[in-house]
Amino acid sequence: MPTTESRAVYDTDQDYDAGEEYTRFIGRKIFFIFSLIILLMLLIAGAATLGPIDYSNTEVYSAILQKFFPDSFNESERTMRVVWDVRLTRILFSILAGMGLGISGAVMQVVLKNPLASPYTLGIASAAGFGAAIAIIAGIGFFGNYLVAGNAFIFALISSFVIIGIAKHKGATPEIMILTGIAIMYLFSALTIFIEYFADPDAVKEVVFWMVGSLARASWDNFWVLFIVLAICIPLLVWKSWDFNVMGAGDETAKSLGVNVDRIRTISMVISSLIVASIVAFTGTIGFIGLVAPHITRMIIGGDNRFVLVGSALLGGLLLASADIVAHYIVPGVIIPIGVMTAFMGVPLFFFLIMRRKREYW
Repeated sequence: MPTTESRAVYDTDQDYDAGEEYTRFIGRKIFFIFSLIILLMLLIAGAATLGPIDYSNTEVYSAILQKFFPDSFNESERTMRVVWDVRLTRILFSILAGMGLGISGAVMQVVLKNPLASPYTLGIASAAGFGAAIAIIAGIGFFGNYLVAGNAFIFALISSFVIIGIAKHKGATPEIMILTGIAIMYLFSALTIFIEYFADPDAVKEVVFWMVGSLARASWDNFWVLFIVLAICIPLLVWKSWDFNVMGAGDETAKSLGVNVDRIRTISMVISSLIVASIVAFTGTIGFIGLVAPHITRMIIGGDNRFVLVGSALLGGLLLASADIVAHYIVPGVIIPIGVMTAFMGVPLFFFLIMRRKREYW
């Protein structure tokens, strides 16, 4: 029989192996997140040099630095406007929008325990599209100068509160929320088609262009609005990531550990819906980012939501910004709508994920 001393040595070895394994486990997740940050920085640096107006890399980077060190560089006002108000605005706005869609999709999937949950399968985007269609076709809406964006934002929130209200009344279970979201999606899609049927063809064309998604509305004003929303909402969601992990073990288990499951589910859906509504108001409907980014993240680093939420946000920003760059150059002289581009990229990627998936994360 092993002596007390030998058992102590064995236990120490076991503890050491477990600690080393945990360090590798966490290290891989941190490495993934820092890799995404570096890729985003490289993407920003590269995208700033791309555009129909041919500037050298030196001119572009000098224009960027001139904003912070005006006495050290002497680029023209035209170069400054092109680099800062066109190129950087669009690339930074696309990254922010992608981050919001990525983390919202991750949260919706985990709290609803459904790998297909996203802002679009829950009807939020359909409601926003209906609001925008009313503004474009009938000129009726909110926020005067931001008529289309304001309508899209309000109706996206309305759909979210309907889902949450019914869930509160019937019990905030994942099944109730998903079924309500699907019903709302079909309702607002039908209402949009109905008003398009009686509208002027030019107005219908504008509605269609809005609903396929576009980053053409990117501006510094819109960027800062979205930045403030994400700066408030993302930390709140990350703060609740441990509760999301506990909820993954089942509602009953989470309740036994002191987690108020219904409240967490409702609050996280409200925050996610606010993020999505803010993005859709400026970009129209952009699909697949909120669906694919969380899946890729989970396949690479596992299902720990402390890292999945951050990773999904960063990967969502990287995917959307990359799709926008490809959309500019895939057809010479034509900018493909970003919603179409994300679908082209997302569908084969999603099929690849389905074929390669080896384990469950739900």
